[in-house]
Amino acid sequence: MLNRLDKTGFEEINRAYNTVFKPGRLSLGLVVPLENYGMGAVPEMNRHLERVQLAEELGFSSVWLRDVPFNVPSFGDAGQMFDPFVYLGYLAAGTERIGLGVASIILPLRHPAHVAKAAASADVLSGGRLLLGVASGDRPEEYPALNMSFADRGARFRESFDYIRKMAETRPQFSNAHGAPEPGMDMLPKPSAGKLPMLITGGSQQAPDWIAANGDGWMTYPRNMQAQEQVIRDYRRNVQTLDAFDKPVMQPLYVDLAEEADAAPRPIHLGFRLGVNHLRAYLKSLEAIGLNHVALNLRFNEVDVETTLKRLSDAIVADFAQ
Repeated sequence: MLNRLDKTGFEEINRAYNTVFKPGRLSLGLVVPLENYGMGAVPEMNRHLERVQLAEELGFSSVWLRDVPFNVPSFGDAGQMFDPFVYLGYLAAGTERIGLGVASIILPLRHPAHVAKAAASADVLSGGRLLLGVASGDRPEEYPALNMSFADRGARFRESFDYIRKMAETRPQFSNAHGAPEPGMDMLPKPSAGKLPMLITGGSQQAPDWIAANGDGWMTYPRNMQAQEQVIRDYRRNVQTLDAFDKPVMQPLYVDLAEEADAAPRPIHLGFRLGVNHLRAYLKSLEAIGLNHVALNLRFNEVDVETTLKRLSDAIVADFAQ
């Protein structure tokens, strides 16, 4: 059952949503693959399940996969390579507690019936550990490969989003551009909590008030602290006008963890090379401006992953425990 916590609390949805997102707190997750492949677009995926299991053991609250259907040369990143829903099932079978997120499924590239079925299946099979990020897509090259238009992806995103929401209902009756189920038809399984926690990425070609009203949270991108504080404030102002639950905000952060604990921050792509002491202070600043979750990306990390995960766990994770 979905419960209202209080005027400023988050809605209770599934196991992962309730654990990863806490009002006024920040938790830490990781972007998969957990390896350094900064010199190329394609990861090796060595010991990938073993590393996710280590992340769970060390107390990270979630791991996040991406939906990268094609290795587009101009994009320069093939992600974890595997289909995200197939990979979610594999990780669900190999873990017990860690949240399993997708950041994010490109809705205009998939029929929403397939997304709804696969997402609900992953949610149920994992015991309510799915966090479904959704986006309109930002790689134009993928659209002609699927004989789809890039220009109208915003409208198709909204229709897909609505379709997926409807499929959580019992024998839903509706009609939109993606189809109209006949009377008596139903889709099984249903999400473990009665709905899927769907977080919208960036603008997704939508108006800010639509994002605030429809998503269960918002995934945004790294910015300087002052700008990030302002966009979080604007988002929450839009949410508050609905007289509904507060909603979480999260972002990724690329990190190259220096061996010296006091190493000063040095900018890298969408993040920093820095020591654990400065990283802790930076994350505390993000928590203070209202962020609820940061997914650390170790793609450019120079020290081996296992050592880095253990150092993060020893020095930082306990300060941001769920």
